[in-house]
Amino acid sequence: MTVPAIDSFHALSIGALAHRLEQEGHAVIHLEFGQPSTPAPKGAIARAHHVLDTDPMGYWESEPLKERIAAHYAATYGVRVSPGRIVLTCGASAALVLAFSSCFGPGARVALARPGYVAYRNTLRALHIEPIELACGAAERFQLSAARIKALDPAPAGVLVASPANPTGTVLSGQDLQDIARVCRERGVTLLSDEIYHGLTYGEPAHCILEYDPDAIVINSFSKYYSMAPWRLGWLVVPQRRVEAARARMGNMFLPPSALSQHAALAAFDCQDELQAHLATYARNRDIFLQALPKLGLSHIAPPDGAFYIYADIGHLTDDSLGFCRDLLLDTGVATAPGLDFDPVEGGHFIRFSFAASTDRIVDALARMIPWFEARGRRKR
Repeated sequence: MTVPAIDSFHALSIGALAHRLEQEGHAVIHLEFGQPSTPAPKGAIARAHHVLDTDPMGYWESEPLKERIAAHYAATYGVRVSPGRIVLTCGASAALVLAFSSCFGPGARVALARPGYVAYRNTLRALHIEPIELACGAAERFQLSAARIKALDPAPAGVLVASPANPTGTVLSGQDLQDIARVCRERGVTLLSDEIYHGLTYGEPAHCILEYDPDAIVINSFSKYYSMAPWRLGWLVVPQRRVEAARARMGNMFLPPSALSQHAALAAFDCQDELQAHLATYARNRDIFLQALPKLGLSHIAPPDGAFYIYADIGHLTDDSLGFCRDLLLDTGVATAPGLDFDPVEGGHFIRFSFAASTDRIVDALARMIPWFEARGRRKR
């Protein structure tokens, strides 16, 4: 069996160029990555300092943290999850590997929305699993539907949904998730849900897939809502029959996640005021961005109901989103993500902005980009 080829993560090349420009003394604003600009909660940092001073640590999986995560599901979604079904992981990226590799063998087919997070497609391919990317445009709010899944012939081995989604920020309603869960159950399809952006919505809270399918697999992380991306800590919720397979892969491929991160994450649950303040900042940044879009000449966007992204159609300006993002960075110092990462077919005319930066950086970025977009539009006309 040949080694499968996977695509590059183009936002990383934009990020590398941005950091190189910074080292040369240029003032760069980072809107290319989906990471909060805020540090971990103060309580989490304080706990980490205490542990560093008092505990030599080692390989460890925190039972108190798993119990707290289980309590979170009960309090937030009304869902009972045994702590034994929770597998702590080295970030959500490792959780994806564990989920895919413990559910599917080589040659299995897994359906997912296009556009979607770049690592879904590439991780599946790296594991010799075939991604079935279904084009989902504005009419579908860039999300899979039960009808699309029901129409697949033959039925795939798995379906992956994400709500809120990356890069679009769109959210599936409770009814949407219930319908998807029903179709997957009827067709014997394994259902996986990436819920890494839960806690980051600007209307109704996001629903957990476990409300509608207790046997679904959930991927989550402390990176986004908890503002702990560099701590590399995530988790899986798996049905009891898959626990042994997931744990075996975690132990062999990655070992347990950082003990320090686990101690800090447990403290982070008690920092809700600070975390909600971050959400208020993102909501303010979102409003500022939405108000500025007409000045950028961007009228076709995915509705950013959650996460912290604007996914915008720039087809009137280019069909080369990667080159467009490079030019934008070199000319203005604003780093963004090309749509090519999220959609290898239509992504050449989309761009993703992250509004997770501080508000002053968002205002500065827009002030730089508005005249640049205006000039680009005039040249195109």
